[in-house]
Amino acid sequence: MHIKNERRCVACRENKQQNDMLRIAKINDEFYIDQKYKLGGRGAYICKEKKCIDLCIKKRLLNRAFRTNVSQSIYDKIGEYEKDN
Repeated sequence: MHIKNERRCVACRENKQQNDMLRIAKINDEFYIDQKYKLGGRGAYICKEKKCIDLCIKKRLLNRAFRTNVSQSIYDKIGEYEKDN
C-alpha cells in the first residue's frame, strides 16, 4: 500500500515518511532547505539521520538528484542542520 507522504532518501534510497526527512528545494537555480515542506520547485529528500547526511555531503548526492552542480554552501548548511538536531 502506498502512503501519500512517503519520500525516498537520496542517500540510503529507503522510503520514509516526509516529516522524518530533510527537503532541499531548487527554485530558479537557487537551493533552499525547506523545513516546512511548503516551498515549490523541485525537491530532494535526505533522512535526518547522521549516516545519510554524511553520505550525501561526502558523495555530493544532490548533484545527481538535481542534475546540476550544487554549491558547497548548501552542503555546509546541511551539515549545520545535522549539528543543530
